[in-house]
Amino acid sequence: MPLIRRFGRPGLLGLAARTAVVAGTATAVSGGIAEHRRNKAQAEYEQEQYEAAQQQAQVNAAAQSAVAQAGPPPAAAGVDLVGELQKLAALKEAGALTQAEFDTAKARLLA
Repeated sequence: MPLIRRFGRPGLLGLAARTAVVAGTATAVSGGIAEHRRNKAQAEYEQEQYEAAQQQAQVNAAAQSAVAQAGPPPAAAGVDLVGELQKLAALKEAGALTQAEFDTAKARLLA
């Protein structure tokens, strides 16, 4: 009996194999896309954290500078007392100065 070859649509086994290949490919592609998105989100988060740390360092440096410059009495130096007190209050509210640092700088200004 000669072997009859079928042309046209695949049989049940061929259809199942094709479906498995397509499903496996789709799973691999979606997994790759999800991994790429996770990596991108992580990189963006790390960049934001780095920028926030840099900004905090600048605020801290400005606060230290303000505390260091608050040494001489305002009458002798001709400093605007109200303006300097407002700057110190703004630095304290921004979290750049602690309460103790604020009190020390205020005492220097008022002395």
